[in-house]
Amino acid sequence: MIVRLLQPCGARLSILYTKILDVLAEIPKNAAYRKYTEQITNEKLAMVKAEPDVKKLEDQLQGGQLEEVILQAEHELSLARKMRDWKPWEPLVEEPPADQWKWPI
Repeated sequence: MIVRLLQPCGARLSILYTKILDVLAEIPKNAAYRKYTEQITNEKLAMVKAEPDVKKLEDQLQGGQLEEVILQAEHELSLARKMRDWKPWEPLVEEPPADQWKWPI
């Protein structure tokens, strides 16, 4: 799929990474998803802000062409919003069966 760019790639990535961080701020700090996604997103955002050269930025991000990195960031933003709504850090509604993870049965 080809992404039509209406703004420079770096600007689009900065916006997406900032939106991801905004959503992550609504998730508890001790949640594993927030902790690791926030770290990775901050690292990528710093790269985008520091490197104006598209080819060098693609090499640093190691995610393919910037259009592909933009798609990845859009998917991460979508997942972050879902994780915020799903609240996987909260306790289960009901306890799992005692031998749920026992194998073989």
